Amino acid sequence: MATRQITRRLAVGAAVAVTIVFLLFFPPQGPASPAIRAPGHITHTTGDSRITIQDSTVMGDVVMPKLGNATAKAELGRATWKYFHTVMARFPENPTDDQQDALRSYIHLFARLYPCGECAEHFQQHLVKYPPQVSSRKAASGWACFIHNEVNAMLEKPEFDCNNLGAFYDCGCAEEEGEAGNEPSGSSHSSATRADTKSDSAHEHLAVEISKEATTRG
Repeated sequence: MATRQITRRLAVGAAVAVTIVFLLFFPPQGPASPAIRAPGHITHTTGDSRITIQDSTVMGDVVMPKLGNATAKAELGRATWKYFHTVMARFPENPTDDQQDALRSYIHLFARLYPCGECAEHFQQHLVKYPPQVSSRKAASGWACFIHNEVNAMLEKPEFDCNNLGAFYDCGCAEEEGEAGNEPSGSSHSSATRADTKSDSAHEHLAVEISKEATTRG
């Protein structure tokens, strides 16, 4: 009996010792890092991580190939114009220099990376002739509508009524202005009056003269 107990204790002690040694020299591994799961997709940088964009990157050649599917091209165009006009309509009325540079760079990169290669080339040609106007929301929105009509003219489509831009591409700006004014829920204004106010507010930024800005970075 005593011999069995000693043997059992030795076996337990040996098992504990083996476990300790295993944990010390072979620690448990956690889930594989993203770099291991998808090698080549993640890079690690050291030092300054700020992004520097060169002029050649912002205004370089078109990236995407030709888009041959006419249906896909038309659907893409409709969705893109809605997004594009909404961006301009929500741009600050009094933007900082940094915000102006950001929008200008965005427009040029938008042209480079547009999924329809031939459309992107045509759009870049318009940007050369009529550079982005980014000094205010009014300037940006009016410029965008002007460019839209330049594209329509090239495609032999009817001219878009810029005075109707706010109603056709509703950016939601009028609702925000109403909330900012804390309009009481029991307002006596009729729905038609509110609609007219919304329409006027959305349209007032469209009258702008398109001119050629001096070329600047980004």
